[in-house]
Amino acid sequence: MSASATPSPALPAWLPPDELLRLVVDMSVTGLIFYTPIYDPADGTTIVDFRFELLNAAAQRMMRMPERPTLTHNQQWPHSKEHGTFDFHVEAYRTDEPREYKVNYQADGYDNFYHLVARRAGPGLLVSFTDTADQPRSPVEVALRESQAREQAARADAEAQRQQLHHLLMQAPASIASMEGPELVFTLVNPLYQQLVGSRQLLGKPLRQAWPELEGQGFLELLEGVYRTGETYFGNEQVAYIDRQNTGRPEAIYFNFIYQAARDAAGTITGVFIFAYDVTEQVLSRRRVEEQEQQTNVLNEELAATNEELYASNEEVLANNEELVLAQQELRLLNADLETRVAARTAELRLAQLEEQRQRTRLERFFMQAPAAICVLDGPELVFELVNPAYQALFPGRPLLGRPLLQSLPELAGHHVFRTLRQVYHTGITHQEDSLLVPIARTPDGPLEDRYFNYIYQARFDEHGRIDGVLVFAFEVTEQVLARQASEAGRRRLRLLTDALPVLIGYVDQQQRYQFANQAYQAWFNQDPAALLDRPVEDVVGPTAYAGVRPYIQRALAGEQVDFDARMPYRADFVRHIHTSYVPDVQDGQVLGFYSLVTDITDQVRAREQVQDLNEELAAINEELQASNEELLETNQQLTRSNVDLDNFIYTASHDLKAPISNIEGLLYALGEELPAEVSRTGNVSPILSRMLDSVNRFKRTISHLTEVSKLQKEHAPATEPVDLALVIDDVRLDLEPLLRETHAELVLDVAGCPSILFPEKNLRSVVYNLLSNALKYHAPDRPPRVELRCHSDEQYMVMEVRDNGLGIEAAQLPRLFAMFQRFHDHVEGSGIGLYMVKKMVENAGGRIEVRSQPGLGTTFSVYFKLYSIPSA
Repeated sequence: MSASATPSPALPAWLPPDELLRLVVDMSVTGLIFYTPIYDPADGTTIVDFRFELLNAAAQRMMRMPERPTLTHNQQWPHSKEHGTFDFHVEAYRTDEPREYKVNYQADGYDNFYHLVARRAGPGLLVSFTDTADQPRSPVEVALRESQAREQAARADAEAQRQQLHHLLMQAPASIASMEGPELVFTLVNPLYQQLVGSRQLLGKPLRQAWPELEGQGFLELLEGVYRTGETYFGNEQVAYIDRQNTGRPEAIYFNFIYQAARDAAGTITGVFIFAYDVTEQVLSRRRVEEQEQQTNVLNEELAATNEELYASNEEVLANNEELVLAQQELRLLNADLETRVAARTAELRLAQLEEQRQRTRLERFFMQAPAAICVLDGPELVFELVNPAYQALFPGRPLLGRPLLQSLPELAGHHVFRTLRQVYHTGITHQEDSLLVPIARTPDGPLEDRYFNYIYQARFDEHGRIDGVLVFAFEVTEQVLARQASEAGRRRLRLLTDALPVLIGYVDQQQRYQFANQAYQAWFNQDPAALLDRPVEDVVGPTAYAGVRPYIQRALAGEQVDFDARMPYRADFVRHIHTSYVPDVQDGQVLGFYSLVTDITDQVRAREQVQDLNEELAAINEELQASNEELLETNQQLTRSNVDLDNFIYTASHDLKAPISNIEGLLYALGEELPAEVSRTGNVSPILSRMLDSVNRFKRTISHLTEVSKLQKEHAPATEPVDLALVIDDVRLDLEPLLRETHAELVLDVAGCPSILFPEKNLRSVVYNLLSNALKYHAPDRPPRVELRCHSDEQYMVMEVRDNGLGIEAAQLPRLFAMFQRFHDHVEGSGIGLYMVKKMVENAGGRIEVRSQPGLGTTFSVYFKLYSIPSA
């Protein structure tokens, strides 16, 4: 028996085993859960869940669950399959061997590292586990959790900034809108922009559908051009004919506006932003003033002409005083009218100037309150002319206003930012970049920090069209970029993880198109997983295979989690048996798609089929074996009867023949003494008497051997104490010392590998004696005998080898070597029963003996003693 089978100390009578087991379970500081499997009713073999049978106190505390929960394993932990714990339980139950698993479970209200050990116990599964809730977390785990917290905080902050910007846009004193896609679909419209069309719906509609009256006015083409080229367009006092009241009667509205392309993180154009001011009142007021100025100029010209005529016709005026008086009266009236018109025109001009100032104040207030960082850099030295609070907040404590850029921010001297500003100032071409890394300090004496910005640089022109400065519009997006980088790193880790798994993991949307496919898809479909994206499931897996899973897909898209096994003929040369789980992606009550997990169970299915075939073959073999066993039983019964008869015969012979043989021996001795000396010396009398005595002795030895064989047949009790092999060999060598000297033999011993053998001592001595004496007796006459006795152990046996350089044995004689009374050499005295008894003694103890021999070279006997554990005292 093995060492593990050593009897345990007996329990005290006052402590029953059941009570001890209950105390151990209840007092264990590790969690213990006992499950029983739940099988798929369709096939009765597939484990689909586990039922809780018992939780010990530690498990109840760690899991916050009762002793016998009513929920199942997957109901308690819906994300168990995603974390691999469910498959671990199934594997442990199936293999019937201890299994170990470590998992960081962060789902279903749990957030700990668990160490699980599971093994099948009868009809159920016993799981022992520990968690780290009460243990200090490792620095790596703390760092990971802090990183996750920072990422979540960054996301929340980015969302807050987005909401703040959205709130600002909704309250901005300008008309603001955002459109996406090549159709320029409205995604954001602030209240002032919506007022341009009254109650007409804009959100969610393409540009041309929402603004049909703009057709032919050039605005639609401008917006589409900005989307196509990405170049910002600035409009100044351009007229648009808009149907404000939706009555079919457009009216002229004047706008100052900016059309600017929107880009994603990769720089790809995704839409267009509109920023517009209604300047109709300013334009109309200015035009009225201009018209009044033109009228005044006409009147002044008329007055000058009149004066010239008056001077030219002075004589006529003097001659015609009445006409002069009338002319003077008309002139006074004309001057009075002119003064009235000038006063009115001046009042209108003042109103226009006040309105323009009001609009300028609104715009300045908007810039100063905007969440974006805005500044105006003046002249070739790029002096800060205007800095809004958001821009100053990027550099608290650093003086900016009125200073050149490099004097305020010298660390930008060799940076791409400064070179780009200079380029915009010299070329007038607007420049935009997203997520640009700028190493810059926040405070005057602060360290350089890696900060990220989205910005637009736009040239400013004077009244003559010359560039005199640069307008900067910027957002710091450091936290968003870091969060995105962390998110991208997480996605890369997820991609690495899913690509390393041997299962197919995918995501299918409501249109049954793949939106994610891991690397395992390439081996199945001979395509890069990226090439599968946006392709229909039917197109990827083939129409035949798709027909088999279409009902399950429809159920998953209806919100049902589906698990099923199926045979999938993807291609004529590629058929697989799969186990599949479809997990719906439900957000805000709507099913957006489902996650697909496909496991290849082809080998398991084929193995089950092979097992079925083998079971059928085994049933047939069992029938044959049963018939053979019946025949063998009858043969054994006959053999038992024969052995009984043989034992009876040997017993009878050993007792009934001993007395006659002894009498014959005594008579021969008496005859030798009674014969006269001269008769004894005459002829052949003395040799005949000697041969008769030798025959009697051989007959006595034969009876003795038969008695030993009879005893050996009944000897099966195992040894209880180990025997020192070296001492036994020394004892045998003393008995063989005369034969060793006579033959000049060399005996080589190496038994350090077997210090002791659990074998009956007298039998071990008999085995060693027989093998060594045979090696010496049957030595080759032309060379001194060399006998090697070595011993070593393997996993199951201690192996003793006796190798000689003697006569050797013919191959044809080997099958009869261990038979009773077999002798192959007559020049040496022997009974032919020694090797038979050696074989019997070894086999009775669970071992075996093997022989290898070459005639003329020598023979090797290998004795395999069965390894047993030594019983404790």
